[in-house]
Amino acid sequence: MKAFVTGGAGFIGSTLADRLLAGGHQVTAYDNFSSGQRGFVAHNLVHPAYRLIEGDLLDERRLADAVPGHDVVFHLAANADVRHGLEHPRRDLEQNTIATYNVLESMRLGSVRRIVFSSTGSIYGEPDVFPTPENCPFPVQTSLYGASKLAGEGLVSAYCTGYGFSGWVFRFVSILGERYTHGHVFDFVRQLRADPANLRILGDGKQRKSYLYVQDCVDAMMLALEKRPQGYQVLNLGTDEYVSVEESVSLITRVMGVKPRLSYTGGARGWVGDSPFIFLDCAKIRALGWMPRLRIAGAIERTTKYLLDNPSLLDRRS
Repeated sequence: MKAFVTGGAGFIGSTLADRLLAGGHQVTAYDNFSSGQRGFVAHNLVHPAYRLIEGDLLDERRLADAVPGHDVVFHLAANADVRHGLEHPRRDLEQNTIATYNVLESMRLGSVRRIVFSSTGSIYGEPDVFPTPENCPFPVQTSLYGASKLAGEGLVSAYCTGYGFSGWVFRFVSILGERYTHGHVFDFVRQLRADPANLRILGDGKQRKSYLYVQDCVDAMMLALEKRPQGYQVLNLGTDEYVSVEESVSLITRVMGVKPRLSYTGGARGWVGDSPFIFLDCAKIRALGWMPRLRIAGAIERTTKYLLDNPSLLDRRS
């Protein structure tokens, strides 16, 4: 199997590439290194089945030259900055929606017909149904990130219907684990490393979130290779549990061995678009045989330890 991975030097993309190579597949990683890390892929550069292309998904010609000859595209590249999306609204449009169109069009022109697309639980906005199933009433969008990802889903489904593509769309909760480079665990560890005595929490700390360990996320995407789906499938991807922000703080501070004074910005949301409760119904993918192996507490602890062991990541984002 020849796999093309956009965002192939990123957190999830580089982890997926490792797994694909271990499974005997050929991998082309495509990344512009805006957030991807060269250190995540350096060990693969000598692998005979691995190829790295430095390129931007908005570069249509470069992308169209790179995609043909592959059996499947894992489209993981995106701007995932939900919190600051309103400060640069065009970024979500370009990097999430237009980039997805460019990937699909390169596939069409290059006769590649299978895609695995990383979407997000953020497309549910603030739903009324918990746990939230894939067929919940169509939600009001609360973030530009979620809206741009939902537009990407629409493009994938239209290409599946119009051009005979096969596509799996995974609506992720937040992913944690080794090579993690952004999100609240990252922000808390960085804050506490700089000042172990104080921690500022956005919102009231009561927000309830669901998380998933990166290797469990990759397991699900590998299932897409195994099942070889036809047509268009949408699957939630998360655990059957959630934690409050304050509970995650407790886990992080315990690993770090600190007892900071907590301060809060107040309100039920940390920022516009921050859903106060995320909890997805994952029965559909469970029925296909997938099940997460690590609980949320374990994922938070592993992520915290990884960041402490790799402080250069924290320094780079400072």
